[in-house]
Amino acid sequence: MADVKRKNPAAAGGLSAVIWGAGQFYNGQRLKAVILFVCQICFVIISPHLFQGVKGLITLGEVERVTKGRKVIEQGDNSILLMIMGLTWLFIMLVFLTVYFGQIMDAVKLARQFNQAHFLPEGREWLKRVSHKGFPYAVLAPTICLVLLFVVVPIIFGFLIAFTNYSVPNYVPPKHLVDWVGFTNFQDMFKLPMWNDTFWGVAVWTIIWAVLSTLTCFFGGLMMAILINSKCVKFKKFWRTIYILPWAIPGMISLLIFRNMFNGQFGAINVFLRSHGMISQNIQWLSDPTLAKIVILVVNFWLGFPYFMALMSGVMTSISQEVVEAARIDGANPKQEFRHITLPLVLYTTAPLLIMSFANNFNNFNTIYFLTDGNPINPTYKYAGSTDILITWIYKLTKDNGQYNMASVMSILVFMVIASISTANFLRTKSFKEEDMMG
Repeated sequence: MADVKRKNPAAAGGLSAVIWGAGQFYNGQRLKAVILFVCQICFVIISPHLFQGVKGLITLGEVERVTKGRKVIEQGDNSILLMIMGLTWLFIMLVFLTVYFGQIMDAVKLARQFNQAHFLPEGREWLKRVSHKGFPYAVLAPTICLVLLFVVVPIIFGFLIAFTNYSVPNYVPPKHLVDWVGFTNFQDMFKLPMWNDTFWGVAVWTIIWAVLSTLTCFFGGLMMAILINSKCVKFKKFWRTIYILPWAIPGMISLLIFRNMFNGQFGAINVFLRSHGMISQNIQWLSDPTLAKIVILVVNFWLGFPYFMALMSGVMTSISQEVVEAARIDGANPKQEFRHITLPLVLYTTAPLLIMSFANNFNNFNTIYFLTDGNPINPTYKYAGSTDILITWIYKLTKDNGQYNMASVMSILVFMVIASISTANFLRTKSFKEEDMMG
């Protein structure tokens, strides 16, 4: 063993830095060296496409379409397509760079291992070890690639749009090129009155809506669960079945039905009230901003409380009766039992779901869109109605008005708000910290 020549880790790393796998070949792992060298050949072959794709991502096109009347003389570059392809090629380049630096570190590591053990697995033995240790990674790799291409790339693409002037009708490819504008869109959102007033108006209503819709459904479900589980109530299964129906029926169907019922001209509610002499004129439920917001909260309560009712019922049945009996022996009345035993245990179990419900209501597109479509119209708002929340405003900015850059700005702001609020509240919950429930 004393005659075995030692390997130089620096030399192994330097060789791999020039030729992929050369360091592995120097260490005696020839099969691995061949595989890495093939990877380098693949990188060299596709490198022109890689650099062209990254260049397109940086420039977003250099040749604008040339037309003569309705005839296209020169097609020009499609900035959005270049951005998507550039992101894809950028991820592929990152994979190759990871392999490149990984094989350099591997060569250095192998040289050190050889100097210690004077042996490195090669050929069949190396393949056997790789197949044993690398099987989970080989199975997960295709999924990771698909997630990168179809989840991560679109998210980054939507993020990058916020830093361009991509909007209708001035900058729509391939008719026009899209340019990078930096933080101009963010500045416009907070400096230009038409955007700033709309943003703050919609944002305030969004927060009010998210808080009220979450609290009403949560505590409404809790109260219903307490009533149904009361010893005074008979036929508990019947009541649970009746009250769970609003949640079982598809929400879109219920919302469209309520939209017709609250119609200001021929809605069933106005017809009923008029026929019984309760009103002399139709109430414009969805045309008045204040009434429309109240209607939204009431309908959302109808749709949302059954979920929390079923959840609370399950939590309450799991409460130890020994604790309850001990409290009664100590003289606690029903109100004290609820305040000091039932409510703390319920909140401990459901606090994370309460936070998730807030995040869900913050982006509750269906309730707003299918019930009021964001109306009534607010003349002081830009592309938004009086009942629009941020997510429905984003939808209108993209689908109806083609303001893709400003919609992307809004998406980033919404993400920052939701992520910060949810993270802060999750970290403060006792269930997250795994504290003792009775502590």
